[in-house]
Amino acid sequence: MDRLALLLVVIGALNWGLIGLFQFDLVASLLGGQGSILSRIVYSLVGLAGAYSISFLFRERERTRQ
Repeated sequence: MDRLALLLVVIGALNWGLIGLFQFDLVASLLGGQGSILSRIVYSLVGLAGAYSISFLFRERERTRQ
């Protein structure tokens, strides 16, 4: 679950980077525009993954031995 959330957050971050730098929305262009149901699903999943990823900030880290 953590890896899936991280993957979706990375996709969202890259998409926002493209929007900010080039005014190009990759998700919308691949899935039929911002209003298409597929784009809205992806945007929703990215948002949920971002909210889930907040928990990463408060987790205890495992110590590794060298």
